[in-house]
Formats: sequence, structure tokens, C-alpha cells
Amino acid sequence: MSGPCGWPQDRDAPHPDPAGSLLVEDDLELRVPNERDADELFLNVDANRDYLRAWLPWVDDVTSVEDEAAAIRRSAETREKGEGCFYLICLEGNIVGTLSLNSIDWDNRGFVVGYWISEESMGKGIVTKSCARLLDHCFDDLCLHRGSLEVAVENNASIAIAERLGMRLEGLTREREWLYDHYVDASLYAITAPEWRERSQG
Repeated sequence: MSGPCGWPQDRDAPHPDPAGSLLVEDDLELRVPNERDADELFLNVDANRDYLRAWLPWVDDVTSVEDEAAAIRRSAETREKGEGCFYLICLEGNIVGTLSLNSIDWDNRGFVVGYWISEESMGKGIVTKSCARLLDHCFDDLCLHRGSLEVAVENNASIAIAERLGMRLEGLTREREWLYDHYVDASLYAITAPEWRERSQG
């Protein structure tokens, strides 16, 4: 499958850009944030601070609405450069988490996914559905080939999401990330476009 300008067969052609919004299902949408979202996003992080801090290393760096606005500005720059894309997970118009293409490797047609969701929104399939929609977009619209996800080995909720998406466990990375006062090991999960399509058709 080639992109709208001939990419990836023509590597000199411009690659497609990630969508500004993706409909997951009725009342569930992924959309790129703007600075007006900083207040709501910060309140969500702040209300879930202890819960998010268990596995996310950046929580202590977000202490104000301006911190969140700065993060949104950085994500816009990253998207403009084609290096990634940051989405809000919106349920019935309300922000309940985020889902990101943390990086995009256009040369090798790979991408890395990351996410978080509020504690009260856990257990409803929101992240799994949102990730599935993003994988569809990456493989079908952006013509990427391989998606990956790194998960702390004791983060059972995220491991379950990777498994529900049909991602395979490729290996263990020792002391992958510094989490406030200790290193955590990470499991690497991945799936390729042919594997995703076979799973979807099956």
C-alpha cells in the first residue's frame, strides 16, 4: 500500500501525516490537543497523581496548568516535525487520558505507542479500543509496518492491553527506566502490519 504521495515506495516523496482526530466509536474519540485543553488535562493528571505515579516517570514534573500547556506546545512541535503525535482520549467530550505515538521511525516504518487513563475510567476497554483504532490508522493510513509498546514487567493492566491487541512479547529490557527512586525492567511487545491485518480478519 502506498501513501497519497507515493510514499513508502518512493522514499523521496512526503510521508503522510497522523490524523488530527480519530473516531473510535460513538462518544469515544482521539484528538490532538490545543492549549485550551491544558486546564482540563492538568486537573485530570492532578486528580490521578498517585495512581499515575506508580508507572509514569513524568508525573512530578507536571505541577501546574502552565506545565501542561508547555507539554502540549512541545507535542505540537513534535507532530510538526513528523516525529510523533499526542492524542487526548475523549469520552463523551471529556478528557479521560492520553494516547501517543511516542516516536515514529519513517525510515524503518516503525512507531512506539504510549498511554495513560484515569483510574475511574479503567476496566471499560477504552484504552484497548483506542489503541486498536490508532493501530488501524498507523498501518492502513500512514503505511507504517511495525508498532511496539514497552511495559513495566509488573504493570499487569498494560500487559493485558498488549495481549488483547495481539502483540507478541519480544523480550525483556533490564533496568529500562528510572522511576523516581528505582529502576524498573520493561517488557517489549510488538506487532507488524501483516500480523495486525491477519488478526483483524480472523
